[in-house]
Amino acid sequence: MPDMRGLPANPLNVRLRVAHDRLWWHTDDEDHLPERWDVSADVWDLSVPDLRHRHVGDITLVIADLTRERNLLDSTMLGEWALEFIAETVIDLDGTLHSELDTALTEGPPRMVIVRSIELARAWRGHGLGGPLLAAALRILAPTARVAACRVSPLDFRRVCPDAVSAELASMRMAVLLERIGFFPWREVHLIDLRSTALREARMPVFDQWYPQPQHPAE
Repeated sequence: MPDMRGLPANPLNVRLRVAHDRLWWHTDDEDHLPERWDVSADVWDLSVPDLRHRHVGDITLVIADLTRERNLLDSTMLGEWALEFIAETVIDLDGTLHSELDTALTEGPPRMVIVRSIELARAWRGHGLGGPLLAAALRILAPTARVAACRVSPLDFRRVCPDAVSAELASMRMAVLLERIGFFPWREVHLIDLRSTALREARMPVFDQWYPQPQHPAE
């Protein structure tokens, strides 16, 4: 279990703000598709000793409707890997998935949440909080989709890592984070059923260490 005692504030006081922005004149059915959702994690003002640590992190999620045809413009929002993965996975425009994957998932809306990015502020890194926050964000969107997907590749970390070795290590850490909250690898992409109990259970390590008597935050 990751040690969360060194966090700058009680993580149970972190709240998520989920925002979906679009141009005001995008009112036709497909104008806003794919849907981008930005999640900001922040601590309540009065519960963090140092206001510089109030912002915890950001998560970017995009929802793809599996019942519509894709176009090249979708790659801007979804990423090229996601376009290719959807093309290989969805076998019919009614949202039917590849049989092997379909049997591994519970029923749900024919939509897929793509995890584009997750980044924690430096003071909040290294304590195992990223997974529970991502799980919470996915739980918020769970009623609107069936499955979530995230590609874990060193190529995705090259722009933020100084060299190939550190990019490889970063991708390995990301895979561990995902699998700890219930994702499983399938055809080089990590997936999770959005009705999986693992998403709810991801919060338990935080509760175990901070509730009901919170540890003192790091000085």
